[in-house]
Amino acid sequence: MKSVTIQLETLTCPSCMQKIEGALKGLGGIDKETVKVLFNSSKVKLDFDEDKVSIGEIESAINKLGYDVIKSRIK
Repeated sequence: MKSVTIQLETLTCPSCMQKIEGALKGLGGIDKETVKVLFNSSKVKLDFDEDKVSIGEIESAINKLGYDVIKSRIK
């Protein structure tokens, strides 16, 4: 498993957090227990299996909801 922190454009409401968390938890290859959207810092943190889902697919899922990814940092 890899960990990633994704910096987003500013989140405007708590329901944004729920939309993003729900979409990411629905993707295969993501450890659902680790998905955290940090409202105040506009960051998403999660662990994922690179053999099952790519960072591009994760970013795309966020973009499809109407949120812009600024930068992703994989550890």
